[in-house]
Amino acid sequence: MNLQNMFATQDKLLQKISLDKKRYLYKTINWDLKSIGILGQRGLGKTTMMLQYIKEHYPDQKKALYVSLDIPYMQSVSLIDFAQEFEKNGGEILFIDEVHKYDNWSTHIKNIYDFLNIKVVFSGSSILQMAKQNGDLSRRTIVYHLENLSFREYLELTDVQTFDSFTLENILEDHIKIASQISSQIKPLMYFKEYLEYGAYPFILEDKESYHQKIIQMISTVLEVDLPYINKIDISQIVKLKKLLYMLAVNVPFIPNITDLSNATNISRPKVYEYLQHLESAKIINAIVSKEKGYKIMAKPEKLFMQNTNISYALTSEINIGSARESFFVNQIKNRNNSRAKFYNDTIFTAKIGDFLVEDKYTFEIGGKNKDYKQIKNIQNSYIAADDIEVGFGNKIPLWLFGFLY
Repeated sequence: MNLQNMFATQDKLLQKISLDKKRYLYKTINWDLKSIGILGQRGLGKTTMMLQYIKEHYPDQKKALYVSLDIPYMQSVSLIDFAQEFEKNGGEILFIDEVHKYDNWSTHIKNIYDFLNIKVVFSGSSILQMAKQNGDLSRRTIVYHLENLSFREYLELTDVQTFDSFTLENILEDHIKIASQISSQIKPLMYFKEYLEYGAYPFILEDKESYHQKIIQMISTVLEVDLPYINKIDISQIVKLKKLLYMLAVNVPFIPNITDLSNATNISRPKVYEYLQHLESAKIINAIVSKEKGYKIMAKPEKLFMQNTNISYALTSEINIGSARESFFVNQIKNRNNSRAKFYNDTIFTAKIGDFLVEDKYTFEIGGKNKDYKQIKNIQNSYIAADDIEVGFGNKIPLWLFGFLY
């Protein structure tokens, strides 16, 4: 397969690409950088984003080329040699998809950066495998993380309505005005219930019937392919890990007892800690620690949630609404802040009083519409994120509105 064939394949892909709707990260990326990495779970729209950029900015498509490393041909060639041929033929920017499927990919990206006069944008779905590569990309590449759809994005993607995003401070200060404006145009509670079950991944547009099955397949790939690649663990451990994950899914919000988890799954205590960290890195769970324990490298989480509520619905029919509310809040808060480079992540902790401490400043209690301030009434900068209300009052804010953070 030569470059001409690659361009022909790209042309077919571009014909199917629409520029009407773009993921939130599209406008955030500095596309002028020489080396860019985009990481995120499978099915979140990384490929679409790269093809959209080519279609929008390179009418002369010979200067930009998209390739996926999961095709047999790309596995048989040297990536640096392929990039060099592209440069010699007038190429300016190379988009490399599924980079984690190529051995020693980081070394090739490093060499492209150092020795060729082209830009490179690469993406990877296996966050765990991406982390394993030790090529010196830290001073060469800016890495962006693409998270699951926000509630706001879900409304836009499904053609309900397009809205702006808001900062956390905007929502805390002006939530009545913002919620009133949105509620005058749509029925947010109706769509919010749909989002909790089906709204986190763009492939909801393909087929609702198989939606949860695709999530299960994605998780199975992480457990059966990505984790063994990192740890060289055998199939018996994978079975134990699936048991651990199901236990977490059924019992969230899970207040973990590491010894009990170890005994129930027959996994050693150190391995339980290790696996929980891997599951969080792979965006399957969210582990929330207290602020005091947050400084420890290996800390027992105070609460464990599925990374988003759609995963809970995919793994079990035993959904606890209180758990779903907290899981949604944690997901949207963490996702909004994952795009910010921080030396130490102080986005969200469990709170001594209330449910969560956000940005080391705001205390939140999560609940239904009748949730009162009794528990947090004496806490400065405290708020209730309440489900089943369209518009809030005072420091009681509609829970769904936190889905407009990105």
